[in-house]
Amino acid sequence: MVLAKYGSACPDFLDEVHRITNAAKTEGVLLRLLGALAFHIHCPKFSYMQGMLGRTFTDIDFASYRQESSRITNLFSELGYQHDARVRALFGSRLVFYETSGTNRHCDVFLDKLEFCHDVDFEGRLEVDDPTVPLAELLLEKMQIVKLNQKDAIDTIMLLREHQIGGSDDDTINVVHLARLTARDWGLWRTFTHNLENVGKIAQNLEKLSEKDKKDVNSKITALRSRIDSEPKTRGWKIRSQIGERKKWYRDVDELLRE
Repeated sequence: MVLAKYGSACPDFLDEVHRITNAAKTEGVLLRLLGALAFHIHCPKFSYMQGMLGRTFTDIDFASYRQESSRITNLFSELGYQHDARVRALFGSRLVFYETSGTNRHCDVFLDKLEFCHDVDFEGRLEVDDPTVPLAELLLEKMQIVKLNQKDAIDTIMLLREHQIGGSDDDTINVVHLARLTARDWGLWRTFTHNLENVGKIAQNLEKLSEKDKKDVNSKITALRSRIDSEPKTRGWKIRSQIGERKKWYRDVDELLRE
């Protein structure tokens, strides 16, 4: 993949991302970037949208596997970070490291899966792309959020503007993978498809986006929704769909627990 240049992102954040990912690669530690910086790096042509639309960066998020925990802790220690063991005690699938140089910057490492409004399972997926998680997981990271906010929508719009929708992970948003996931989980399908609609509405109302941008994003949202809806649904999905919104289909997640 072609990486974005600094563009509108804070150079110190990108410098640190490259420092960490290069060290991980040298040490053979599997570490993949998540969050706003992953969107920025994976969208070299349209990364300027984050700055244009007021998107800022607050921390650095990564994904890995639980078996890498000890090696990740050692890696961050060598890079000048301190491990916050209290977070691991509360959230067993998450590691948090604080930089000790006085920047107050911190890094989150999510192990095996994201556990927010819905689960995003990383099993067998982190080897697909580098230095970020695959594009399908980047989109899913945002589309699983029940209360989608403006910055989540901006990242999503940028991702859709940059990449094509298709059936592979080769610099493409793998809609086949997404369709399979949503076809077996009604709750995820409900949140995902509702957010696609919301992103489309937000894009249409952003004055700084060109008509070409809006048309392109809308066409990709339509393509995603069409493919997701056409995927045969499992028996469990159909049973759950009959209950619908009468039963809660997501977790409540504190805004501070996600970027």
